[in-house]
Amino acid sequence: MKTRVFLKSAAVLAAAFAFAGAQAQTTPIKFQLDWRFEGPAALFLTPAAKGYFKDAKLDVAVDAGNGSGGAVTRVASGAYDMGFADLAALMEFHANNPDAPNKPVAIMMVYNDTPASVMALKKSGIKKPSDLNGKKLGAPVFDAGRRAFPIFAKANAISGVQWTAMDPPLRETMLVRGDVDAITGFTFTSLLNLEARGVKVEDVVVLPYPDYGVKLYGNAIIASPKLLKDNPAAVKAFLAAFAKGMKDVIGNPAAAIQDVKARDGIINVELETRRLKLAIDTVINSANARAEGFGQVNGPRLSLMASQVSDAYGTKTRVNPDAVWNGSFLPSKAELNVLPKK
Repeated sequence: MKTRVFLKSAAVLAAAFAFAGAQAQTTPIKFQLDWRFEGPAALFLTPAAKGYFKDAKLDVAVDAGNGSGGAVTRVASGAYDMGFADLAALMEFHANNPDAPNKPVAIMMVYNDTPASVMALKKSGIKKPSDLNGKKLGAPVFDAGRRAFPIFAKANAISGVQWTAMDPPLRETMLVRGDVDAITGFTFTSLLNLEARGVKVEDVVVLPYPDYGVKLYGNAIIASPKLLKDNPAAVKAFLAAFAKGMKDVIGNPAAAIQDVKARDGIINVELETRRLKLAIDTVINSANARAEGFGQVNGPRLSLMASQVSDAYGTKTRVNPDAVWNGSFLPSKAELNVLPKK
């Protein structure tokens, strides 16, 4: 009898140790989004909700953000391990903080094209980029489209633009009121915000940067060099789980939005489903993404962007494309095969 009790106790102890060991192997990862819990946040919330990160022995906490610049600085500060940010914002941080000890690195391209565009109301008479000459444009000072506007202006010979700054919630309102002639912003953000303010989509002129000679990349997954060095296996596991989730999100955006609603109960489900679909169609499953392969970058294009960002942003030092990108953690070609054929 004593032997049986002892064996049972030993088995319980062994199980407890095994459980503790399994728990110890779970890597916690703090992940910083670029923006609020809107449609595109499903890209990260769905793999979390479906347990893909958990299956990969990762405990991922996804937090809402307030801009790409903030996501970059929070990963740089060590407050977050990984994040989602506009590649131009990452390049700017590198070039303006050459001596920073912990410069984040982009490890997977998600928005193969910048979502930035210029938007105007049809009644303004603006139909093409040259119509912006001498016009009054509005955007928050940190807006990616505003920061990159010199590249758009150079590609389209635009001059004499005057800028008005405002907080993000006022951007579309000021366009509707006629305080500015046009705005810059992410298409899938501003277009639907205009609609929420009573403007019909067909009454908006959208000039997407990628359609007018601006070949900038958009948002990428970024990681701290410390995490890359200390736990490369966790980084690889994260990207593989993310790619698995991407397939689900692209395959069923409406279901994926429920994962966003679980995090923010007051979202407008119909609006955010459309926002997510717009993001997928314009910058995720784009012609460039299909040509280069999801998650990857093209070397010459990355170098061109580094040069353009150095000039447009007036950085302290020139952006080094090799320092901002590391593709060695990407999953296999089969795992990256997430884009449907157009």
